[in-house]
Amino acid sequence: MRTYRLALIGFGNVGQGLATILRDYGPTIAAQHGADYRIVAVNTVRKGRVYNPEGLDPGQLLQNCGVNQRLDDIPAPYTGWSVEQVIRESNAEVIIEMTASDLLTGQPATDYIRAAIAQDRHVITTNKGPVGLFYPELSAMAAERGVHLGVEGTVMGGTPVLRVGRELLAAAGVERIQGILNGTTNYILTRMAEGETYEAALREAQKKGYAEANPSADVDGYDAAIKIVILTNLLLGIPLKLENVEREGIGNLTTRDIVRAQQVGEVWKLVAWVERTPDMVKASVRPIRLPATHPLAGISGATNAVTFVTKLLGEVTIVGPGAGRVETGYAVLSDLLEIHHRLNGQAVTSY
Repeated sequence: MRTYRLALIGFGNVGQGLATILRDYGPTIAAQHGADYRIVAVNTVRKGRVYNPEGLDPGQLLQNCGVNQRLDDIPAPYTGWSVEQVIRESNAEVIIEMTASDLLTGQPATDYIRAAIAQDRHVITTNKGPVGLFYPELSAMAAERGVHLGVEGTVMGGTPVLRVGRELLAAAGVERIQGILNGTTNYILTRMAEGETYEAALREAQKKGYAEANPSADVDGYDAAIKIVILTNLLLGIPLKLENVEREGIGNLTTRDIVRAQQVGEVWKLVAWVERTPDMVKASVRPIRLPATHPLAGISGATNAVTFVTKLLGEVTIVGPGAGRVETGYAVLSDLLEIHHRLNGQAVTSY
């Protein structure tokens, strides 16, 4: 049995999802994989900061996220440590960075990741900003220090699209990637196809927690654009930048546009895609009309999907949840298991 001590930077939906998994399935994971995962530190802006070198109870952490409760109310030897102090001085082998994404600067998460790698800590992040903007640098830095950088949760939540692309399709000759990478906009377009106006569908998405109060990152295509950048960098090995992605959101689509497409057996979807040729790489995010027979046409609600167009296998489509507390928490777990199996010279398997 090998023990891994984890420091969580951020404890929102993803961190709470991971804590839920470790609370409910930790013993099973340990028995199946020989890996005992212990949360030793949690650092948040609103709920406090707590560090116990011996470990923190996941159930207690979840309980203290309730109203009028704080994480630093939990009995522990240390409270109030900054992120930088946790990275420098805690006994955590793995830093799990889960702060809010800044798609324009990647900060402060990028500096946290750099600092952790410099301290020879393994890093897992679900943060799209650092991975979309600085992955080549961060990956090279991790390789130089001999540590692992896990980023599975940055695209499609717990659906293992990055691992499938990197490992199972590595020799298939991926020429094009296209997908529905934003669940918020797909939910809105699904509801519009059912008769709702754009404004009503957006309000509904916000009420359900799919869309933020300021939905610009979703509806204007920024979120899907940074995800196609991540897919391009990791799966095609091409250093695409966000500013090189042509981008158009769904704000100009009307109910009339939706109905006209339905009349000829088509549906509107916000599709992100990238294609490489011998001469160039082209990437875009924009709403397009798809025939009902297209693999992405039937993807409804907040579900995500990616189609890989390959030389050897033709089209390979992966469908799954693109968000969710436990779903994205599972993506972090899959990266933790990959660290364990690689350190122990074992084949990577899933829980």
